[in-house]
Amino acid sequence: MTGRSLIAAHPAARDDIADLVTRRPLPGPGLPQIDPFLFLNHHGPQTYPPGNAGLPFGPHPHRGFETVTFILEGSLAHHDTGGHAYVVDAGGVQWMTAGSGLIHAELSPPAFQRDGGPMEILQLWVNLPARLKMTAPRYTGVQADAIPALPLGQGSALRLIAGSFDGKQGPVESLTSVFMSVVALGQGAEVYLPAPAGRSVFLYVVRGGITVGGAPVREWHLAELDRDGDSVAVASDGGALLLFGHADPIDEPVVAHGPFVMNRREEITQAIHDYQAGKFGDPAGLRL
Repeated sequence: MTGRSLIAAHPAARDDIADLVTRRPLPGPGLPQIDPFLFLNHHGPQTYPPGNAGLPFGPHPHRGFETVTFILEGSLAHHDTGGHAYVVDAGGVQWMTAGSGLIHAELSPPAFQRDGGPMEILQLWVNLPARLKMTAPRYTGVQADAIPALPLGQGSALRLIAGSFDGKQGPVESLTSVFMSVVALGQGAEVYLPAPAGRSVFLYVVRGGITVGGAPVREWHLAELDRDGDSVAVASDGGALLLFGHADPIDEPVVAHGPFVMNRREEITQAIHDYQAGKFGDPAGLRL
């Protein structure tokens, strides 16, 4: 195996949403995307008091891409105009294909608003190619116990969400063969993670600090990697938690406007018109 080299480590910018602690490593200065990975928000970690208002993500539309939400702590209630409703608890993941368009809400369940507690959530946006941007919306919610935890040795493990690893298959079937996982590194661990030739690698340090091929990447930093190898050599002295994935680059124009991601400006205009015309469904009832 040949390890990929680190081009740069990009810090997440602090951009709180109301009382929600938020850091955003992508997009950032000098790094608009890691094709097809478009956007990452890291909410928390923080502790909500009893009687809180919960997450602020009421009904809003999407078209042209997928959202992948990782619930590290706390819980999240999802409702959308495609008829999907699900509560994901700590350790779980939801994968929503917005495709041709829908409206969804991501809110804290009533019990969390009543009792409070720790909360940490990451949301990743994954682009879709032109041929799939108008595909039918779909949703998969997965609890922690349905996500395989595969040992990497040295007190480390890879929780496999989508794709295959070590003869196992993740519970989410990606439309574009995205590989996605959460990796926990033990103290003093050094592991090799797969990075097949030609694929774009997504590597974000949620907690702790690591080295990639010997180069340091600190907590709340996104690693931009070269395409010069077929693996990623990751080590950590004190242990770390990583978001790790890879995918085929789409290599198409990206035109983004708020919650819509298409290939041409005219398609954005059409998305706005379709949303305003009610073609994304009726959002009534999506609030808890």
